[in-house]
Amino acid sequence: MKYSWNVACEVMRLAPPLQGAFREAMNQFIYAGFTIPNGWKLYWSANSTHRNPECFSEPEKFDPSRFEGNGPAPYTFVPFGGGPRMCPGKEYARLEILVFMHNIMKRYKWEKILPDEKIIVDPIPMPAKGLPVRLLPQMTTTSTSA
Repeated sequence: MKYSWNVACEVMRLAPPLQGAFREAMNQFIYAGFTIPNGWKLYWSANSTHRNPECFSEPEKFDPSRFEGNGPAPYTFVPFGGGPRMCPGKEYARLEILVFMHNIMKRYKWEKILPDEKIIVDPIPMPAKGLPVRLLPQMTTTSTSA
């Protein structure tokens, strides 16, 4: 299931379930030549990190192998947030994702009905037509003991 989780992570890197969040500046600081005063609200975007070539080489390429070994550097992959405000349901979501992937891949053959469907962002990336698929039950052989 490790490779399956790498695939799920790569999907979440390209289409994060959490788009970002607001935070409040606790102290005044300078960023990229701009002074950010204490108390200002700041917005961080998961997409801006996940698609940053300084964090991920070839950021537009689907490559689950980037999660092998130690994986990405800390706080460069944040589909569930990070630090003390990380989503408390992260491990439950991981379990649900892996169980779903296992069952859909083992029990069904599936095909996209619209193979060239476009992705729109409103406000999160999603298929323009809802990603209609055709599911066909896999023929499995079961053995019975007498």
